[in-house]
Parts: sequence; structure tokens; C-alpha cells
Amino acid sequence: MAKELELKYGCNPNQKPARIFMEEGELPVEVLNGRPGYINFLDALNGWQLVSELKAATGLPAAASFKHVSPAGAAVGVPLDETMRKIYFVPKSAGELSPIASAYARARGADRMSSFGDWISLSDPCDLDTAKLIKPEMSDGIIAPDYAPEALEMLRQKHGGAYNIVKIDPSYVPADIERKQVFGVTFEQGHNFSKIDETLLKNIVTQNKDLPESAARDLVISLITLKYTQSNSVCYVKDGQAIGIGAGQQSRIHCTRLAGSKADNWFLRQHPSVLALPFIKGIGRPDRDNTIDVFISDEPDEVLEEGKWQQFFTRRPEPLTREEKREWLSGQDGVALGSDAFFPFGDNIERAFRSGVKYVAEPGGSIRDDNVIAACDAHGMVMCFTGLRLFHH
Repeated sequence: MAKELELKYGCNPNQKPARIFMEEGELPVEVLNGRPGYINFLDALNGWQLVSELKAATGLPAAASFKHVSPAGAAVGVPLDETMRKIYFVPKSAGELSPIASAYARARGADRMSSFGDWISLSDPCDLDTAKLIKPEMSDGIIAPDYAPEALEMLRQKHGGAYNIVKIDPSYVPADIERKQVFGVTFEQGHNFSKIDETLLKNIVTQNKDLPESAARDLVISLITLKYTQSNSVCYVKDGQAIGIGAGQQSRIHCTRLAGSKADNWFLRQHPSVLALPFIKGIGRPDRDNTIDVFISDEPDEVLEEGKWQQFFTRRPEPLTREEKREWLSGQDGVALGSDAFFPFGDNIERAFRSGVKYVAEPGGSIRDDNVIAACDAHGMVMCFTGLRLFHH
């Protein structure tokens, strides 16, 4: 481990010099391959905190896919059913995945558009199963506490041998006080050591107080994900993985809409018509992902017009009607929703309900809490007031 590490440049190529360093002691990271940059390390260190806290809270291996200092996906190692394997494009040759590989497949697969060119974070050592899933994906790099020799060898072959591979000391604990500079002014605050677990969910304020263990786990996943997502932020979780993250929005309803639209896309990708799309042989992963995203959007003609569909499909598929999409989405349920600060209006709940939300966790403390609770009660939802705000900047 070194005391400092020179970087290629800062956030932009004109921002030089750039480095990461420790004022005291040595860096907790070691670069095993490549040359990570400034934003890479921001993603890596935020992502590592997220996955290590997910594992501590759930007892399951965890993975995250980060882009521009917010997660595009986060998940724990719950096994994949056949539908999940298909929408995440896990090859049949992969066989039964290890728990950490399952976590990675879920984290990367939830929002493949946003995960293009991501930074991967793993709570557990990267094994060969996981490396095989990572190898064909467009990714900038990975951070993990260790790597199996055969996994490390495989990852070193990515990007013509330039793939960024970082190893972190899992025993590292940051100082109590953290600092950063903005415009030459130093900001100082206590590190956010707040522990997020099911004890935060005891204050159920709705009429419905039935919170199953699986839903409590998903609410905890949403809150830990929000702890490392640029605020304002809202996170939808289903079956151990984030399925929609709305980050960095000035208005909370915009967070809820953005995250809800991503959750809707996740559900629509499981529609039989989408699973059966007749892609031409050899279509690239980015083209396939972009085509699916457009196909399930409100503007499917962008890939279905005469002269265009032939670039993607062996035959022209019929687009889903608005009614077909609404019918499919109306059948979804059991989604958990976390918010990094209180919901000021019940409109957030109304939007969340349309994406299958049944369980909600938010700090509470709005002068309109009664209105938000009433909106939840109208839909039979369970809502917990955590009393913990999770802003992150």
C-alpha cells in the first residue's frame, strides 16, 4: 500500500495535477491493473462502502454498479430464476452462479443503460463466475477485497490489458472527521457512520403494519443504497435488488417519477413480448440494450419504422400498446421504496403505487406527514418512519 497515488487527471482532462493521498497512514487501496482516474476512485470508494454495508446488514454478498458517483444498480446474492437470467443475459453455459456472481448479475442487469461503462464494487472476493460475467460488459473497473487468481487473470485481459482493477483492505475504517474543498474553501463534517438495519423500521405509522421479513430486507437495501446516492434520491427495491434509482433531482416527485420509470422498464423487460424479441444474430450488447429500451418506451417507432427494424430484428415485432403495458404493470406488487428525506406530498405515494410499491421507508418530519400517511392507507401500504435523513453530496 502507498501513501499517495498520482492520477491521469481530475474530473476533466484539463484538471491537473490530480492524486489521491492520505494525510496519515497509507492508502487502503492497491491498484492491481490499469490506471484508475479521479471519478473512478470516487465511484470505487462510494461503491465499496455501499456493498460492505449491504453485506453487514443482510449477511449476503453484495454488488453495486456505479456511474458518476451514484449507483445504477445494487443487489445482494439472491439466486436468479430463469426469467432473471434471461433479462440479464446470463448465458446457459454459466451454470449455477455463485452468490457474489448472482449479486453482480442483479446489480449490473437492473438498469443496463445506466450501467454502460460503470465501476463495479463487490463485497466479497471476485471469483471466476463473476469475472466471466464481467468480461463481455463495457465497464471501467472494479474494486473488491480480493481476487481469485483465475478471475484476476481473466479481468486483466479486458480493454487490451488496461482494465482498472483495485484491491481494498476490508479492515480499513475512515477517520471520524472528513474534509473536502470547494472553491478553495475547506468543508468539515463527521463521517456518516449511521448504521442501517431493520431496527430503523420499527415505527410503522400506517394502518397496515404487516411487514414481512423479505420486505424489511428490501427496505434496508433501499436505505443503504440511498446513503451513497447523490441527493435528492429515491430507490425502488424488489427481491433483493434495486430496480429503480432516481438520483440528484431537485424535486422529490421527480426522483420518484425517474426511479419509478426505471422500475417500470425493469418489469416491462420481463413481458413475454420483450423476452421473445427476434434479434438478429450477432447484435452487440449496447445495441440490443438500447433497442429494448426504445421498444418499451412511448416512441417504439424509432426502432420499428421500415428501414430501421431490419438493423435489429429478423422480423418486425408488434409494439406493446399503452393498454398492454398498463395491464402488465398493474399486476406488479411487493416493491419496497426508500427515500433519503421526507415526502412532502402524497403525490409521491400515488406515483409509487403505479409501480407496484407496497412498502415505504422515509424519515418522516414533514408538516404534511398526515397527508402522506393517508395516501399510503388508501392503497393498503406499509410505511415506516425511520427518523434518519440520508443526504449525500
